[in-house]
Amino acid sequence: MKRMNKKTYSKHKLEDNKQIIEQTLRSMAYLPENMLFSDMASTKEGLTLEAVAGKQDEYGKNVITAGSKNTVLHRLLDAVVNPFNVILLIIAVITFFTDVVASSRPDYLTVTIIVTLVLLSSLVAFVQSQRSNAAAEKLSKMISNTAEVLRDGISMEVPMDEIVPGDIIRLSAGDMLPADVRFLTTKDTFVAQAALTGESNPVEKFSALPRKEDCSLTDLQNIGFMGSNIVSGSALAIVLATGNHTYFGSMAKSLTGDKAKTSFERGVDSVSKLLIRMMIIIVPIVFLINGLIKGDWAGALLFSISIAVGLTPEMLPVIMTSTLAKGAVSMSKHKVIVRTLGAIQTFGEMDVLCTDKTGTLTEDKIILEKYMNLHGEDDPRILRHAYLNSHFQTGLKNLIDIAIIDRANENGLEDMIADYRCIDEIPFDFSRRRMSVVLIDKNDKRQLITKGAVEEILDISSHIEINGQVVPIDDKTRRIALATYEAHNKDGLRMIAIAQKNQVPDSGAFSVADEQDMVLIGFIGFLDPPKESAKTAITALREHGVRTVVLTGDSEGVAIKVCGKVGVDNSRVLSGLDIEKMSDSELLKAVATCDLFAKLSPSQKERVVKMFQMAGHTVGYMGDGINDAPPLRQADVGISVDTAVDIAKETADIILLKKDLMVLEEGVIEGRRTFGNIVKYIKMAASGNFGNMISIIAASIFLPFLPMLPVQILTQNLLCDFSQMGIPFDSVDVEYIKKPRNWETKSIKLFMAFLGPVSSVFDILCFAIMWWIIGAKTEALSPLFQCGWFVFGTLSQVIVIHMIRTGKLPFVQSKPSLPLFFSTFIVVIVAFVIGFTDVSIALDMASLPLTFLPWLAAILVGYLLCVQLIKSLYIRKYEEWM
Repeated sequence: MKRMNKKTYSKHKLEDNKQIIEQTLRSMAYLPENMLFSDMASTKEGLTLEAVAGKQDEYGKNVITAGSKNTVLHRLLDAVVNPFNVILLIIAVITFFTDVVASSRPDYLTVTIIVTLVLLSSLVAFVQSQRSNAAAEKLSKMISNTAEVLRDGISMEVPMDEIVPGDIIRLSAGDMLPADVRFLTTKDTFVAQAALTGESNPVEKFSALPRKEDCSLTDLQNIGFMGSNIVSGSALAIVLATGNHTYFGSMAKSLTGDKAKTSFERGVDSVSKLLIRMMIIIVPIVFLINGLIKGDWAGALLFSISIAVGLTPEMLPVIMTSTLAKGAVSMSKHKVIVRTLGAIQTFGEMDVLCTDKTGTLTEDKIILEKYMNLHGEDDPRILRHAYLNSHFQTGLKNLIDIAIIDRANENGLEDMIADYRCIDEIPFDFSRRRMSVVLIDKNDKRQLITKGAVEEILDISSHIEINGQVVPIDDKTRRIALATYEAHNKDGLRMIAIAQKNQVPDSGAFSVADEQDMVLIGFIGFLDPPKESAKTAITALREHGVRTVVLTGDSEGVAIKVCGKVGVDNSRVLSGLDIEKMSDSELLKAVATCDLFAKLSPSQKERVVKMFQMAGHTVGYMGDGINDAPPLRQADVGISVDTAVDIAKETADIILLKKDLMVLEEGVIEGRRTFGNIVKYIKMAASGNFGNMISIIAASIFLPFLPMLPVQILTQNLLCDFSQMGIPFDSVDVEYIKKPRNWETKSIKLFMAFLGPVSSVFDILCFAIMWWIIGAKTEALSPLFQCGWFVFGTLSQVIVIHMIRTGKLPFVQSKPSLPLFFSTFIVVIVAFVIGFTDVSIALDMASLPLTFLPWLAAILVGYLLCVQLIKSLYIRKYEEWM
């Protein structure tokens, strides 16, 4: 059998190697353990650090590169090849033939300007894409995904991309498999590998060699695959393959297809298509009108081509990329890391936040407050049993285990550990909601100790220890136990039951079947106090239109107590049992009024999130545990924290570096600010283009010459594009970010219908002034007429940015950012220089007389006042602006 190193692998195409990789993994599944270690050049103590360095040189980083679209070349192609640039390039080719090839006097100016437009927009898009990618990579490094490995016999945490074949790794619930592995030891190890096999249920893995020779690769019970995750149990495994050499790597091209588009992306696509349709309609009409009325078909063709360029919002990709990248960097300053840029808008659109309770609403510093018998009296024996259970379990030690161990150490119980030896355990899982250890003491006495949720422990207990006696559970003793539990639970203590039994088999493996006929001996109670900031954060989110809903696996009593203190409505509570009995239609009605769901399983959390989505909400889900992976996947935007289990971080769209709802609120605001700036550009482009269409058709019908030459239209387009470069850095009105924002194409069409004709009215007014007052009404004076409309058109399109960017009075009630102010100010100066100096001659125009200045000022002021009036009427009618 030949293992593939980096050089061998690179000789083959990825899709051709799937069979080779499968054969390699299959052969390793059947190797005896001693041969396996020999083949992998490893030992049970793991690799030496020297061997790791050599293998990293041989195999490279443990990352999937197959099917990756995030290369420099791909970003360059994305920057150049977009619908708007394609249209411009087609126009450039046509212009080249009409102006250069078929012309007696070749004119390269128009072609040069079009190509310059494409190059500039592509260059800016590429630079912004590079910056965005660099920012994303920098941010991703702030999120740590590590694995526990044995090297030189010492257990250590290393980044997943530094794992190499031959590494020995420890795995427990919540861990992702960082590579293809063979299991060396397993204990109730269940793995979710739906991404690879489509299996909805986790599969159990074993270390024994497979019995069948003809089973499929994914059915091999001693092989685990990169990208799957441990649902419950624990394991020790040896890494067989990393990166592109893995089974997942061989499938990368088929597994990394394009994701479904978000509502924002669909909205941008719809507007892009609308603008392109407008252009496709207007260009032939302008061509026919000018050709028929003026008789110059060649000039009409050039003019219509230039109009197509002018109506193409080629800066849309640039503005989008710049704004999203700026948003991602700004959010990182608030300790919010965006894993995918498209999630920013969804974050701002979110109107329901579903969150777990522990660590989000509470301090995430669980303190063991009580250890009591079934009458509620302090009993050190209960703490001892809980301590033995938590100390000897090898799975994921959660905050409860840590709190038990800390209290036991405070009470001087650590010495008792030497008297016991753990011979087996039954790990925790979310269906049983309990975990057990089997211990043997120095007198060879065996004991099974179990801790878990109160109802689940009662279900497996046949006896109860009360008043120093072990008696069968009956209605009376059950009531005594439940009364103690409920009394402390209502006081806000999280209660865990402790049970044990001594009748344990002398040999053989232990399983869930052994968790029966237990003796319930007492309870331990934990306090996780509410965060002081939680109430403020929930109030702030509510003020921004985000409803906070708690989905917790904790008991109702604790959840009600905590929610009451932090301001979440706890007047109605639904438990997992209640939800199980409800139909989808009943649950759909319930989510309208219920903000607290307790004792939920992972699948029930997922179902509640789905119901909120069916009710028309954009749902965010915040969680950090393995039980949060299903709802994180289901939510419109998954939110986790850097300290979360691997599978939660990999599933989430947004990672918080601080587990605090106040951090989340800052992210929501930045998401809405980002969305608002993109909408500004789109509404400007849509309304401006619609107005230009009307003005061009009117000019084509009534003027004996072209209102502007192609080179003038292109120059004006370039100036207007530059003026909008400051939009990504603009501020957004406080009122705008007060409520969730989603994409509405209807709103954009209404905006076009209101503002488009207004600009046309003042364009025609400008024509009238140039015709009757300035006297530019002949073919010979057309350069003067064209210069007048060039200056007014440029100034009106640039200045109106400040009118459209806010629903308030610009500069007085709402000030633009400095980048936007300077980008527009510079273009205004350039427009005046071109229009009133001999620079205009370079664009085939005649410089304007100073007598035009007061008329220019008058129509500009009139236009701006009219836009402000229309804005007021629009806001009054539709109660929105942007």
